[in-house]
Amino acid sequence: MKAITYHRYGGPEVLGLQEVEVPAVDESSVLVRVRAAAANPYDWHFMRGEPYFMRLMFGQRAPNRTGLGVDFAGVVEAVGRGVTGFAPGDRVYGLCDGAFAEYVACPAADLAIMPATLTFEQAAAVPLAGLTALQGLRDAGQLQAGQRVLIVGASGGVGSFAVQIAKALGAHVTGVCSTPNVATVRALGADAVIDYTQEDFTHGAQRYDVIFQLGGMESPAACRRALTPQGILVLSSGDSNGRVIGPMSRIMQAALLSPFVDQTLAVLDVKRSRADLEHLAALIDGGSVKPIVERTLPLREVPEAIRLVEEGHARGKVVISLAESQ
Repeated sequence: MKAITYHRYGGPEVLGLQEVEVPAVDESSVLVRVRAAAANPYDWHFMRGEPYFMRLMFGQRAPNRTGLGVDFAGVVEAVGRGVTGFAPGDRVYGLCDGAFAEYVACPAADLAIMPATLTFEQAAAVPLAGLTALQGLRDAGQLQAGQRVLIVGASGGVGSFAVQIAKALGAHVTGVCSTPNVATVRALGADAVIDYTQEDFTHGAQRYDVIFQLGGMESPAACRRALTPQGILVLSSGDSNGRVIGPMSRIMQAALLSPFVDQTLAVLDVKRSRADLEHLAALIDGGSVKPIVERTLPLREVPEAIRLVEEGHARGKVVISLAESQ
């Protein structure tokens, strides 16, 4: 099968399209013929080996994994002996390392039947970004109907889901984005939009019950100024100029500050979950959430897809279609 591989850290030029073996299916996994995959910031971090602390776990001089990609949608080809709930021919979506390939062998717990109303390309845009948005708001942020939530980075892959999910939860939503994306965030359903090139939310008069930081350089201390006294700051990533520890500096600041303040400074740890993928599918098929796909590229152009994501200005998701390779 064809797959995107890499054997050294670097820019998009280290990625290549190669012939590799179709992965074997074990007792608890499902073999899926991939019809579409999606690019995430996750991918360029692994490609570059940055921030550098990642290399302690994934290979100091060269990557100890050769595939990239995690989001996918496709058709079940075979199931392991211990797998229930899936059969050949099922249209599924989920998360599996090495998803930029014609086939993946995915743990059954990490995939679900894909939304019936979506194409494969749309469905592939959902898993990681959708889970991050859902778990960040519902679990880490404990967002309730009637509360005010501020989403920093509202036009991106996760942010576009977060705006819609927050509205589905009954919250008053304010999105933070750049000037070209203001109309997009309003169209997603945001009640208010802050253009960060014109206004600094950390110095505004409005206070929020939940701040979901998906982008921006604001420190936890600065974000606290925009929280209610018992508010919750959810840290997912945010931007960073640091190549050694990257956004971890912000996370460490939050950990040091948290014991001394009444507000909650929560660090989001996204879990792969079939139940949450099924919940996202229900929200999508019910009309509450729609994935935003900015651009679709073929498998051979994964380097370009990752370059676009690394630039950080995408509106929604960049998706890889494998239709032409099949």
